[in-house]
Amino acid sequence: MTTDISLSELREAVASVRDDAQQFLCELIRVPSLPGKEADAIACAEKWFAGKAEVERAPLSNSLRQDEDYADPVPGIEYDGRWNLRVRVPGSGGGRSLLFNTHLDVVPASEGQSRPFDPVVDNGIVRGRGACDAKGQAAAIFAVIAALHRLGVRLNGDLLAHLVVEEEVGGNGTLAMIRKGEQADACIVMEPTDQRILSSVRGAVWFRVICTGKPGHSGSAGSTVSALKMAVRVMEILEGYHARLLASSRGIAMFDDYPNPMPITFGKLNAGNWPASAPAEAVIEGVLGLLPNKTRYEVMEEMRQAIASGADEWLREHFRLEFMYRHDAHVLDPSHPLAAGLSTACREAGLAGDIGAMTASCDSWFYNNQLKIPSVVFGPGSLSVAHSREEHIHMDDICSAAVALLNFARNWCGRSEP
Repeated sequence: MTTDISLSELREAVASVRDDAQQFLCELIRVPSLPGKEADAIACAEKWFAGKAEVERAPLSNSLRQDEDYADPVPGIEYDGRWNLRVRVPGSGGGRSLLFNTHLDVVPASEGQSRPFDPVVDNGIVRGRGACDAKGQAAAIFAVIAALHRLGVRLNGDLLAHLVVEEEVGGNGTLAMIRKGEQADACIVMEPTDQRILSSVRGAVWFRVICTGKPGHSGSAGSTVSALKMAVRVMEILEGYHARLLASSRGIAMFDDYPNPMPITFGKLNAGNWPASAPAEAVIEGVLGLLPNKTRYEVMEEMRQAIASGADEWLREHFRLEFMYRHDAHVLDPSHPLAAGLSTACREAGLAGDIGAMTASCDSWFYNNQLKIPSVVFGPGSLSVAHSREEHIHMDDICSAAVALLNFARNWCGRSEP
């Protein structure tokens, strides 16, 4: 694809595939692709990309569970007989390759969300579970590839896409793809970012603390130890650790724009079955963010030490700390040609082109840190409505993001390395 194709021609090509992109998105939303149940969504995407690109099912295997970076917050998920989708538009040769990644799994419906898997289109706004996180991102990738196909031109470098499963539960789909050793010169992980370019992304650990007490009747309080009360103490200890970690994580570019870029969240607490009995066990589950000054392994060990040092004698001997999800942060210098080039392409296409940091975690670290493929996160839609009953995305934003991505791709892939 030569650089003499004008922005107006790119816009026209994207506009010509807008209706197809919207139909594709609505079909995806109709599939309740919760983690472990994404097969129909993968098949839907395969159907839409076929004829416009090479499409390959990438099989998954239960051996994935043995990987050091496997995440297991949802027990019992099977992998044999499931797959990711790999899409490739072959280049003519000599150019740099560009890889897109996004996920087709979604979180469960929100409380009060009416008919979450029945897409509603109103004045160019598509509503439904997964509309922005991240099926709208898949629609944007489709618009890029379909527009290229409509233009009838070829990039010099390959254009690739990984459409994966299980991002919402730790990134197991992307983990399986990177273990195959994909090669590319740059990666854009598509997530709802309000079309900001996020070159720094925090990491996270999902944790589980099991406290065991000494159960008994409320009338025998002197001889009982409430596991629930122990769990409350553990939360206090971890809140204190988070405060110290946050204080020691200041001074990191882009993250300092946020008062708390790496929060701790306690999402679940299970304990007891009777108000007048001290429970034998209490289980806390939560997530703790981390920035580039710490690795996931350092934070995991520091959490363990914090509980042990802050506990009383009983708690010290009666807690177990487990980790279901372990992601490092990823950082790409904003002056890197990927981030800077995408920023320029966005501005030329009428977007702001802002570069910043992401205060959630996603799959970008797999590519950037483990495969050493320079990576950023970018996409239409807003994280503020993801996972909510108000989840939606504007088709105008999908199309404007696709134009910006095409504009970037023609420069990144459309010529040989200087």
